[in-house]
Amino acid sequence: MHKITPFLWYNGNIKEAVDLYTSVFPAMKVIATSPGPGSSLMSATLEIDGQQVILFNGGPSHALSPAASLYVNCETQEEVDRLWSQLVEGGAESRCGWLVDRFGLSWQIIPSVLPKLLGDPDREKAKRALNAMLGMAKIDIAGLERAANAA
Repeated sequence: MHKITPFLWYNGNIKEAVDLYTSVFPAMKVIATSPGPGSSLMSATLEIDGQQVILFNGGPSHALSPAASLYVNCETQEEVDRLWSQLVEGGAESRCGWLVDRFGLSWQIIPSVLPKLLGDPDREKAKRALNAMLGMAKIDIAGLERAANAA
């Protein structure tokens, strides 16, 4: 286990969350589970690309919020589109690449080109990319690049 591992509090539905996340991320593995009452799960430890995350069925006393999110670095628009559509189903779109899944977990679905454009040494180019991003829910790579390269 890593020294620091995200620990996410759910309200009785981690079995469904585990099913969704393992279907969305083919490389995700369930490392461990702990049984709860009846046929429920109390906790599940997941791993994707070496990052572990613990899901815990803690009940209604604490809710997930956008104050914490999982950032997913994407290489292509195809990957952005696929992850976005699968994770937002039953949840809600937000702005600038953020969404909330049906369990209340916030995700940032971010193409790797975005930080490069925002950090461009040409500050006007970076500003155009930023302004384009601010108008998007799901990030559109071609739209960012068009905006950044507009003269």
